[in-house]
Amino acid sequence: MRLRNIPGAREKIAENEWSIKEPEQYKGKWNEVFGNDNPIRIEVGMGKGRFIMTLAQMNPDVNYIGIEKYSSVMLRGLQKQEELQLPNIRFIRMEAEVLTEVFGKGEIDRIYLNFSDPWPKDRHAKRRLPSREFLHRYDEILKKDGVVEFKTDNTDLFEFALEEVEPAGWHLDQVTHDLHNDPVMNEGNVMTEYEEKFSSMGNPICKYVVSR
Repeated sequence: MRLRNIPGAREKIAENEWSIKEPEQYKGKWNEVFGNDNPIRIEVGMGKGRFIMTLAQMNPDVNYIGIEKYSSVMLRGLQKQEELQLPNIRFIRMEAEVLTEVFGKGEIDRIYLNFSDPWPKDRHAKRRLPSREFLHRYDEILKKDGVVEFKTDNTDLFEFALEEVEPAGWHLDQVTHDLHNDPVMNEGNVMTEYEEKFSSMGNPICKYVVSR
């Protein structure tokens, strides 16, 4: 999907009070950023931020960090945050590959991956966010009982993700190939913009929850 470039988006993000500049300096100290010891959960590839900001509104005793590499998309989330002024959320514009440089061991409680780029070419498999390479990165920053939640409408990507779980040394806790018709896994589900769009087109939503 083509992303519309917004002139000056990167500069606007850098100036925004909710956007964290030089996030590496907070590695192992993210609770200081929020001023409390509440659990920290991150969304890797937050898009316009609807999902993670909804969670932040619903769970004031949990801290959230939205991560996005595309400036023009992330700016939309920051503009919404200017209206909401949620104290328990921050944003980082960065590549997912550097997660372990930004977060310390066991610092994160939960990781959300929603409708991630499928990187369909085989030679790009390592770039897929549910790949074993990324699962190893997540393992470094997650708490011992932390989990990764992954949602997509891309069945090829989902089958790939399922095949990566065991080789990476993870455990498949929950799985569904039709989330919205699964009464157990759909309970309390917060939809993303893409999820709403794709499900309205009749695409079933796949989801898994994995842990170490």
